[in-house]
Amino acid sequence: MAMNFVFVEGKYNGSTLMVMGRNSPLLRVREMAVVGGSGQFRFARGYAQASTYNFDNVTLNANVEYNVFVLHY
Repeated sequence: MAMNFVFVEGKYNGSTLMVMGRNSPLLRVREMAVVGGSGQFRFARGYAQASTYNFDNVTLNANVEYNVFVLHY
């Protein structure tokens, strides 16, 4: 999975974080790498943990919480 988190207000407005890794939905908590970013998060490194709280098999909608731990310069 590849995902960009875009900040749209506050101190990090316009900055992004890039997360990549295997996102196996069968695991309760999935861990993926923060591989970079832009703006305030240039050269960022870290990891993200994803937890699914519910999933609707009919609509395929899910509520997922992401906890992201980042080192940036």
